[in-house]
Amino acid sequence: MAGNTFGTLFRITTFGESHGVALGVTVDGCPAGIPLEAADIQRELDRRRPGAHAYDSDGTPRDPKLNPAMTSRKEDDTCEILSGVFRGTTTGTPIAIVVRNTNQKSEDYGDIVRKFRPGHADYPFFMKYGIRDYRGGGRSSGRETIGRVAAGAIAKKFLATQGIAVRGWTSEACGIECASFDEAEIERNPMRACDPVAAKKMLDRIIELKRDGDSAGGIISCRVTSETGALPAGLGEPVFEKLDAALAGAILSVGAIKGIEFGAGFAVARSTGKSNNDPIRRNPETGRAMFVTNNAGGIQGGLSTGAEIFFRAAVKPVSSISIAQKTVDMDGKDCDIEVHGRHDVCLCPRIVPVLESMTALVLTDMILRQRAVRQ
Repeated sequence: MAGNTFGTLFRITTFGESHGVALGVTVDGCPAGIPLEAADIQRELDRRRPGAHAYDSDGTPRDPKLNPAMTSRKEDDTCEILSGVFRGTTTGTPIAIVVRNTNQKSEDYGDIVRKFRPGHADYPFFMKYGIRDYRGGGRSSGRETIGRVAAGAIAKKFLATQGIAVRGWTSEACGIECASFDEAEIERNPMRACDPVAAKKMLDRIIELKRDGDSAGGIISCRVTSETGALPAGLGEPVFEKLDAALAGAILSVGAIKGIEFGAGFAVARSTGKSNNDPIRRNPETGRAMFVTNNAGGIQGGLSTGAEIFFRAAVKPVSSISIAQKTVDMDGKDCDIEVHGRHDVCLCPRIVPVLESMTALVLTDMILRQRAVRQ
């Protein structure tokens, strides 16, 4: 299906279901000569899976001595590179990566065989296909993002050869905003927040919500920077495939994302042209143009300006909660449902590497496309 393939020159196709044999991705169009080892992909997959920190994103301690009733699904998510890499280098041929499911508990989903879960894709999926894999949501499960993250790891390796880095973080969760920014703190706390004080408050709130059987949303911020101080200008297409439109489509294709804003975002609605326009001056060090402010988030007219690309994405609360909710069954009758199983309370920390990956995929594709239009 075309809906499972993403990209133009750097193309990926993800496959697999949450409770199937395996999930994975094929990557076509990756240039030859990019250094790539399984460890590069595994590093990103480890960031996505539960247990990447001392606490899971549902507030559960990893140490079973502290909590013997660990509820989150634990998977090694070990990747296997099947093709496209030889002696630690991409060959230019399709790269196939597979991650096998090893810890499914399909019995946890017995109550929803005929009931549609509120907040999930159960109902529209069934209306589209006339059939659905109720075990964890099938293709609509968050585990589908394994393929995205594996492909994103390859895209990040390509971007690194261009001196470009993508960094995401939790800037708000459970209604608690980060008041400071320290990039070094992002991977030090279980919320992947840029403010350690706010991270502690977020985690405390998540533990309370877990106790109540509820969940929370948040906001992920992401920026793209260059080690040279300036990103390539002109990336994107000027009309129907603008860079911000492509990034928005990529980010919104992640199931839990409900909104995105670039630069100043919705604040521009309360701004004026004088205050919103980003002044341009000559950079005395490089001789190139530079932007004094960056309300545009590094994109104007659908093309990159060379300034830092910055956006924020809204993450909805986890839909699987153990509180009784109203729904209908496959016969159209009213009923109640309680969702059991192993679920996070807040997706923010685990979704950070997913959004980084989607950003890296778009930028890699756009850089390769740009090479085709100008010497």
